[in-house]
Amino acid sequence: MDVRQLTYFTEVAKQQSFTKAAHTLHVTQPTISKMVRQLEMELGTTLFDRSNKRVVLTDAGEIVLERAVQIIQMVDEVHTVLEDMEHLKTGHLKLGMPPLIGILFFAKMMKGFQALFPEITFQLDEIGANVVKERVLSGELDAGFVMLPAHDEDYDVIPFVTADVVVVVNREHRLANHQTLSMKDLMDESLLLFSEDFTLHDRIVQECEAYGFEPHIAFESSHWEFISQMIEHNLGIALFPEPFARKTNDEKIVSIPLERPILWEIAFILKKDRYRSRAIRAFIDYIQNSNLA
Repeated sequence: MDVRQLTYFTEVAKQQSFTKAAHTLHVTQPTISKMVRQLEMELGTTLFDRSNKRVVLTDAGEIVLERAVQIIQMVDEVHTVLEDMEHLKTGHLKLGMPPLIGILFFAKMMKGFQALFPEITFQLDEIGANVVKERVLSGELDAGFVMLPAHDEDYDVIPFVTADVVVVVNREHRLANHQTLSMKDLMDESLLLFSEDFTLHDRIVQECEAYGFEPHIAFESSHWEFISQMIEHNLGIALFPEPFARKTNDEKIVSIPLERPILWEIAFILKKDRYRSRAIRAFIDYIQNSNLA
């Protein structure tokens, strides 16, 4: 058994397809199939159920996958530690960041950081906060920015920025003249929400349920600009973090505070007990000591 076999195996499990895994890893399908077969022979068990169109892990495969991810992560960390010994200011970071956060902060963040550490490179995955949490926990990402909450037992959480969530409506909407609003005021409104992989989606639904009603979700999108355009045409209302509300067209849209504020708390998360390279430590120090908000 070697790391390459485990890498091929975990990618097939992730993609649920030998063909897709081969494409992702830039090898031929026969090569990846051969490697997985060799792994199964060495372990003396079948790791995948190949009887359907999608390749599915067997019970044994589930157990091996959990261990394989840990082994691959440990090997990666060995390489990182050795690279740190030789190169103080070089490195490569794999970060996750919801598009909402990236729009506000990423360009400014990168400009300042790379002025200090021009040899550190980045891979940025623009994905919802819930997916960021999953990939940081699995080791696919070194770290990421998310909206809280995050489980403290799984992550080291470094606060980044906090803002209020506000109600955003068309200026001709019946609620537009209110100074403040309660979630109860939104009971009969058509809500335009961010999609389910955004933590803010879950938080808003939870707030509605806390007030005793199921929200009427008219539309979901991962793009705040698209939601803003729908509000401009008075097709519904939305709840935006205040920094995004400031970016909307104030000739057609008005922002209204909530009586009981919902906080948009953004933090930088890392998996607990994972080795921190010099590059990630430098990045943490930078975001903690720079005025990026």
